[in-house]
Amino acid sequence: MSFDDYKLVIYRNRPDGWVAEIPAIAGCHALMPTAEEAVTELANVFMLIEEEHRANGQALPRDTTEIVHA
Repeated sequence: MSFDDYKLVIYRNRPDGWVAEIPAIAGCHALMPTAEEAVTELANVFMLIEEEHRANGQALPRDTTEIVHA
């Protein structure tokens, strides 16, 4: 699975900054000053987690995230 196969959640972190995360993958989140920077950093975090899973012979979890209220 690739970064584009997962749902992202982006939300404001008060008082400053934005959080971007992939709920389906534990620890896959980023906190940055802007939403755009948070998504860019999240992609980097995803790549690190993906490499770690590959090195350990593990598949990334499926995305079972459901958006119920947006």
